[in-house]
Amino acid sequence: MTIQTIYTYEEDVLRQKAQPVETFDEELRSLVDDMIETMRVAPGVGLAAPQIGVSKQVIVVEFGDEDDEAVPEQLFVVVNPEIVGQSKDTVVGIEGCLSVPGFVGEVARAQVVTVRGQDQHGKKVKIRAQGWLARIFQHEIDHVNGVLYTDRAGQIWKPDHEETDTI
Repeated sequence: MTIQTIYTYEEDVLRQKAQPVETFDEELRSLVDDMIETMRVAPGVGLAAPQIGVSKQVIVVEFGDEDDEAVPEQLFVVVNPEIVGQSKDTVVGIEGCLSVPGFVGEVARAQVVTVRGQDQHGKKVKIRAQGWLARIFQHEIDHVNGVLYTDRAGQIWKPDHEETDTI
């Protein structure tokens, strides 16, 4: 596993729709391993392949139970992710991003989403997420579609201290 450089908002790769993954091979699994290691070291709770300069539809998310810190974190790997369902209820929350260091913003997101895709071996996955986990998935799927949270934020600012987990 290799820790990769995280690209920031000025890089073109972050503004392009990433390419779908068609081949589930050792190269993809190596990319996923690098993404997981990079996310953990950053530290973040999610990372999309374009954030390390790879225009592929791959995301990793690692998050536990927002109401119970004793619950161990769960790692999700989703290739070719898409939101196939979402609640009409939205909630505004503060987001940060590894690709927009030093800033946070208020973003309205669906409270519940259903995400469909594949794992790094090509097996189909379907995940129903709510709350903060749903927010993370929406944020990372935006990345593979060339969208940054700053495009959706009602307000962006530089906090005086750490206000949120960085996605």
